[in-house]
This record gives sequence, structure tokens and C-alpha cells, in this order.
Amino acid sequence: MRLWIYCIGHMRGTPEGLLCEDFVDRARKTGRGLGFTAVSIEELPVSKHRESAVRIKDECERLSARLPDGAHVILLDAKGKGMTSEDFAEMLGSLRDVGTKDLCFVIGGPDGLAALPGKKAGRSLAFGPQTWPHLLARALLCEQVYRAITILAGHPYHRA
Repeated sequence: MRLWIYCIGHMRGTPEGLLCEDFVDRARKTGRGLGFTAVSIEELPVSKHRESAVRIKDECERLSARLPDGAHVILLDAKGKGMTSEDFAEMLGSLRDVGTKDLCFVIGGPDGLAALPGKKAGRSLAFGPQTWPHLLARALLCEQVYRAITILAGHPYHRA
């Protein structure tokens, strides 16, 4: 199964970007032997439209166009449902085991995220009731993907 993180905004050269690269690299290496054939981040630029609603619509249309056909989609949203790391790992393992080809996590831009045209999200995921800056939410997601893969591998990284 290929794991994709699609997000609005670029983080090249930021401390959060380096952190994401580290966790994604670790997830790739550990995940290969577990059936996770790729772990990738794709960044799209923030919309330049003046109105917030138009920016969100533009960003969601561009995100939707990038998602692979038939992908299982999970939206990161402050109003979504939280999960324990163990539950997150179980979800990844279950999706892999039923033959899901692509699992896509989607993070919107600074103005938020709306429904993706032509795509149905399998769930909305939140990292607690707090609102997180987008760059930190991305870093948290990359860490949780790595943590989930280590849980599935029986690796000692996760010490619960």
C-alpha cells in the first residue's frame, strides 16, 4: 500500500520540514518489509485568491485532482475524531490487509479544508481538540505514520 500525504503550503527549509523528511525516510525504510511500498509527501501551493471561501475551494479542487483514483482518503481536521497510536496502526494495517492500493492523508491550507470534489473521505482525523499550525500538524502526521509502522513491525520505538 502506498501512503500519501497531500498538503497545501511548502515547508522546504523549515525545521518542521526537516522533521517530516526524517520521519518519512524512516517510515519508508521500515515500511517496505511490511507492505508499505511508498511513503510520500506532495505539497501544493497556497491559493492566491483574495476571498477565503474561494481560496478553500481552489485548494480543495487542486488537492482532489492529485489524489489517485480509488484511494482511501483521510482528511485532517480539527473537528475530526482522534485515535490512539495503536488504533491508528491497526487502521493502517487493516487497510493494507484488505488490499487498499493508496491511502491518502489530506491537510488543507491556512484557511482550512472543505469536501474534496469527486472524492469521498473515509474519515476525518484530529490530533486532539487543539488547533495546530499546519506545519506542526504535518510533522505530527509524519511521526504518527512512522510510529504506526513501527507498532506493526513490533519495533521498540513505541513504548506504551
